[in-house]
Amino acid sequence: MNEGVFDGGPRGEIAVIGLGRSGRAVARLLARDGHRVYASDSAVDGHGMPMADDPRALGVEVQFGGHDLARVARAALVVVSPGVPPTAAPVVAARAAGARVVSEVEIALRHMPHLRYIAVTGTNGKTTTTALIGELLRGLGLEAVDAGNIGTPLSAVALMDRRPDWVALELSSFQLHDTPSLNPTVGVLTNLSPDHLDRYESVEEYYADKQRLFTNAGPATRTVSNADDDLVERMTATVQGTRWRFSAAGTWCEARYHGESGEGVLELLGSPLMSRSELPLLGDHNVANALAAALAVAMADEGHQGAEARQKMREALRGFRAMPHRMEPVGDVDGVLWINDSKATNVGSVRVALAGMNRPYVLLLGGRHKGESYDSLIQPFLEHGRVVLAFGEARGKIVRDLGARLPVERMDGDFESVMRRARELARPGDAVLLSPACSSYDMFSNYEERGATFRELAMGGRGAG
Repeated sequence: MNEGVFDGGPRGEIAVIGLGRSGRAVARLLARDGHRVYASDSAVDGHGMPMADDPRALGVEVQFGGHDLARVARAALVVVSPGVPPTAAPVVAARAAGARVVSEVEIALRHMPHLRYIAVTGTNGKTTTTALIGELLRGLGLEAVDAGNIGTPLSAVALMDRRPDWVALELSSFQLHDTPSLNPTVGVLTNLSPDHLDRYESVEEYYADKQRLFTNAGPATRTVSNADDDLVERMTATVQGTRWRFSAAGTWCEARYHGESGEGVLELLGSPLMSRSELPLLGDHNVANALAAALAVAMADEGHQGAEARQKMREALRGFRAMPHRMEPVGDVDGVLWINDSKATNVGSVRVALAGMNRPYVLLLGGRHKGESYDSLIQPFLEHGRVVLAFGEARGKIVRDLGARLPVERMDGDFESVMRRARELARPGDAVLLSPACSSYDMFSNYEERGATFRELAMGGRGAG
């Protein structure tokens, strides 16, 4: 293990695995600092790489269509992009050779030792919570950037000539696994439920990566956690430092939702922050996300807790709009509301979405199966659900798990036929909810493409018959 790349000692070549946005940014950051960098990607070519962030312009040696495993194994340091699984051949080769493997986030943090950042992880809600935190910080008049798993690589922030006052940093379990120096100003854990069982050997292994958010906890650590989640409560109960909790179920804690569903008040530090009707986001889970974000921002600095700061945060929350593909209302057509929740790629996130529905709906469920049972969707669906349309590779499994208790139709055609059937079934006053509980890779290149297709078909009327 060569520490020289971090402490100014002897330097060797650094290998960057993956040339998506994060890989390109970290390769450029390392090359700018004078490191020799070899970057590789399994993609056949790099014709779609934007010239503005092409690392080859800074002398990085780039390989597409595969990886030089021997070269990776000899590297002084191996940097893994977030989309590269731990079972990928270059990662396996690096670890077998004893090479140090770190995330792109780790490199960026090493370049910004005095960065003030609020780090967010959890199974569901972390992207919306991160975006809310960024919006609240900017609402307070601070220069803040949303980065990490939310889309902007943290290394791109490190490359800025003028760095922001704050960063709202979303972290996936894969990023947490290889970011040993993580020590945020505030750490936020939104919730925990099984996920990524197609990439983890067990749920315990997945939770262990989430717990890495607290690896460097000490007396000065500030943690925001979900009082409504027993797993979160157990994980954070013994974390050193100060812990503030939030509850969308009314449990008394530093931030909570108080009152009847849809008609109550979001409270922060014992005082009203805003009414539920002022928060323009669908679902009780987004009440929890707003509470988590407000509490994290208030905890980050005492100057964020006064009356003036609270009013600015209230205004920022009132102006916030749903993140794309996350319980995003895409439009009302003939009295039917079409809701794009394509990012709901696990059963837990769908369960949360169904609990927040307050009108009858047609549920579009399916894609590539990720290893979970769909049984836990039965009870929340019974509240307002009308019918489940099971599509994609997982359709047979969905029918087997749900068909005996719920009205389920197996859809063997393409996505347009699914949308056509949803349009036939939905009545005025209903919703059509795409909340698939599966990855998108059977029919689409990613969840964004799936959500965009849903939006286009819903609003364009294609598939109407």
